[in-house]
Amino acid sequence: MDEQVQRGQQWLETLLKLMNIPADVQLGRIEENGEQGISCWLTIDEANLEQNQINALIGKKGDTIDAIQYLANSLLNIDLGDNPPCFYTVELNGYRIRRQAELVAIAQTAAAKVRETGSPEEIKYLSSVERRQIHSILQSSEDLTTESQGNEPERRLIVKLR
Repeated sequence: MDEQVQRGQQWLETLLKLMNIPADVQLGRIEENGEQGISCWLTIDEANLEQNQINALIGKKGDTIDAIQYLANSLLNIDLGDNPPCFYTVELNGYRIRRQAELVAIAQTAAAKVRETGSPEEIKYLSSVERRQIHSILQSSEDLTTESQGNEPERRLIVKLR
């Protein structure tokens, strides 16, 4: 486990160096999920960064930080042998925490509309990761179900009554 977590930290630090970004990477929450793998937060330390560097790393609507996270998860989970995968969350300047709160609010608003009107509610402009998060947020709901429809980049999430 420690080896995979450190590998993720070193990979992200190397990527930042290649991008000429003077930042360290701190290890955050680490959770072992048995055979399903390990969840690990890699937090980019923004102490030495200027606001324009932070904005560039996060990108428009989180596109850049999502791409970095996608690369980490794709590249670092190749050829693990018997080792379980490590799922990395890349955090910077509280972006992931703020976005998670926004997604909870979006899910709750959509759920309330569906319950009130009985009509399905469409949520557009979410990344695949964000769609999965909303699926997860609403999965315990006894009266609602979610599904994704369409093809990228126009894929959307539908919330509807069961």
